[in-house]
Amino acid sequence: MWIGEKERIAMEMMENLSRDGFEKLMKENEQDATVSLGPGMSGVLAIGGYPGITVPAGYNENGMPFGICCGGLKGTELKLVQVAFAWEQSTLARLAPAT
Repeated sequence: MWIGEKERIAMEMMENLSRDGFEKLMKENEQDATVSLGPGMSGVLAIGGYPGITVPAGYNENGMPFGICCGGLKGTELKLVQVAFAWEQSTLARLAPAT
């Protein structure tokens, strides 16, 4: 597949933003994972090819569920699953659907 100049520049910018933004933040602060309320961080993770997992966090005043998104550096998938599992077990925020 041929990639044009505009696409190459866009890809280069995304790589730089990932490396100089998210990745730098994680490494400088020695973070295993970062957490955000809702899916807002998923775009940042996707652009950089970083792993992420969303887990239930609770329900709003109308009973609508919401979650948290945990993200990490490449190769930290196991740590993210551990963080997500610990969150789920400590909060028990998920309710089984009504039948």
